[in-house]
Amino acid sequence: MDYFQDQADKKHELAVMEMQIKAQKETHAQRLEEINVEADIREFEALQRSNINVGIPWIDALRGSVRPVITYAFFALFVFVEVAAYVVLIDGGIDALAAFGEVWDNETQALFAAVMSFWFGNRAIHRYRQR
Repeated sequence: MDYFQDQADKKHELAVMEMQIKAQKETHAQRLEEINVEADIREFEALQRSNINVGIPWIDALRGSVRPVITYAFFALFVFVEVAAYVVLIDGGIDALAAFGEVWDNETQALFAAVMSFWFGNRAIHRYRQR
């Protein structure tokens, strides 16, 4: 009888240990999520601190124009390269639709999607998180 009781006790202890391990894993996952949220908050706060104006109008304007100017310049370069490639293909005797397919290939679509996601997707994600 002691043998069966000992087996039942061991089985029960194993089940309890498995539940404890599962609970610890869930606790660690929750803590990791808390750490990630805290890191996001600290990053946002640091970005807000770096956006503080210094009070000198032309310096503030210059600081605020760096990213937009670079973005516009690279977008203009991108459009120029794509249009130039399209024109070269058309002049080379390729059909307009086929030339468009060559210019607007999978890599270009992926690049375009990445840029759009960077500029506009981040805002949507933050709105979704705030709900």
